[in-house]
Amino acid sequence: MDMGYGPYVDPELESLVDRIHPPRVCIDNDSYQDCTLVKVDSANKHGLLLSMVQVLTDLDLVISKSYICSDGRWFMNVFHVNDQLGNKITDKNLIHYIQQSICTSRSGKTQVKTITLGKEKHTTLEMTTTDRPGLLSEVSAVLAQLKCHVSAAVAWTHNTRAACIIQVEDDSNHGSIMDPQRVDQVQAQLMTLVNAHHREPPSIRLTCMANGQTHTERRLHQLMMADKDYQEGSFGNNEKCYGTVVTVENCREKGYSVLSVTCPDRPKLLFDTVCTLTDLQYVVFHATVSSKGSVAFQEYYIRQKDGQTLNSETQRQAITRCITAAVERRVSNGLRLDVRSKNRSGLLSDVTRVFRENGLSIARVKIWIHGENAMGSFHVTDAAGRHDVDPVIIVSVKKEMEKLSGLVLVTNVSSSSDNHSEEDQTSSSLGTMFWSQIERLSSKFQTLKS
Repeated sequence: MDMGYGPYVDPELESLVDRIHPPRVCIDNDSYQDCTLVKVDSANKHGLLLSMVQVLTDLDLVISKSYICSDGRWFMNVFHVNDQLGNKITDKNLIHYIQQSICTSRSGKTQVKTITLGKEKHTTLEMTTTDRPGLLSEVSAVLAQLKCHVSAAVAWTHNTRAACIIQVEDDSNHGSIMDPQRVDQVQAQLMTLVNAHHREPPSIRLTCMANGQTHTERRLHQLMMADKDYQEGSFGNNEKCYGTVVTVENCREKGYSVLSVTCPDRPKLLFDTVCTLTDLQYVVFHATVSSKGSVAFQEYYIRQKDGQTLNSETQRQAITRCITAAVERRVSNGLRLDVRSKNRSGLLSDVTRVFRENGLSIARVKIWIHGENAMGSFHVTDAAGRHDVDPVIIVSVKKEMEKLSGLVLVTNVSSSSDNHSEEDQTSSSLGTMFWSQIERLSSKFQTLKS
């Protein structure tokens, strides 16, 4: 049962509070020369902090600092943000969009998705299993054989586990796969493929979902957590060292547990941490987030949703493992290859086959459609998992990609953490799609507000 923290509040009363004291969002470009302040005052509710961080990160804005206070039933927060190039936020349409989307996230009227297909409904494949070289290539080949066109996809690997969310269309009608028998056929074929290599049963689900129903990256965190990728001992030794330090202490005078996270800084770090705390049913009452050089520091004063602190060592170890995994899932391993080509059926299968035939393993991937073009960002390693890929192999991959009418751009990526330019370039096209629609979305928010 999902229990709320603090005394029960009638939903009508909560709605009344929103009408009397609506959220206030102030965009301040005067206080600091090097960043824009996004100040938020609002009546509080569980998940509100995540919704606000999600709005900013989905627009590819970089949060360098944050100060959070939500003790009692009022929420006050300050975000220090910049665009991908380190500039302040000055575009009036973007400022208006941020203000309106944060206000509507408080009332739950809208939600921005990481991947949007532009259709009311789409068929989504969710899968978690043991990671191995060539897995995505084999999955995409099965989908191509079954006449399922991949419209968008995100996949992460961590601690020998793999999770992916793939949005597919029926090649015959370029729409959702509605036939229950066809859905069962696709799931059965994928189950057979994965079971042929592993004894443990994978988790595979094909469902029809509405746009805005689930945030893609939050769902990936949920899938990997449900697959227990945080249990290192269960799936072999993890030899990688990411430099993540998580500690939990109790502040008995104030009745909080204090969660401290020190790790390499990277984009979307705050989202990953807050997302996991929210899904673990913890409430953030106070927090400070900052960075110094390439290192990020996060400190959260938290309680469980029922108001209790983390009193047992088992609880403290559990949250430490889960937060560490959340921080490290998005860390880039290997070399990033950006692929851009005209969208067509079977493209993902062809691209991943080239990687597999050249002995490359995919550690992380994001694929999306923009107009008539398909774009993808692949983080690849060699078959042994080493990120120093032989340049001769990359030349071979580029030549084969050119035969597929694809263009490969190569960017070196540190194995320990994402740097700002890498992640920004990876998602720049997605951010551009959002920004190009801000004026239209802003007018919709005006109508909604009135």
